[in-house]
Amino acid sequence: MSLVNLTDATAALPQEWRSLPLGRVGSAVVKVLRMNELPVAEERHDDAEALLVLDGRLELDVDGTRVPVGPGELYVVPADTPHAVRPGSRGTLLVVERQAESLGP
Repeated sequence: MSLVNLTDATAALPQEWRSLPLGRVGSAVVKVLRMNELPVAEERHDDAEALLVLDGRLELDVDGTRVPVGPGELYVVPADTPHAVRPGSRGTLLVVERQAESLGP
């Protein structure tokens, strides 16, 4: 798949905060998801994660610092950095992150 209509892909998502993988670039997966006003618990990843707000606003807490990300803005969370989504995030988010290796068939 090389051409994706992000508006259509996002509209087809059945639930907020459930991502839809759109494709792979090397070892990374490109995903889209819909945000709602609810927070998401803190997490951290072994690799950096790129977060691009297509529309709306992403309210992050990155290692204790509030980071608002608006439409058309990209934030890269460094590897092994604790981050959480604060209340009030809404809209469409494109995520690029390394996909975990499969552990078997």
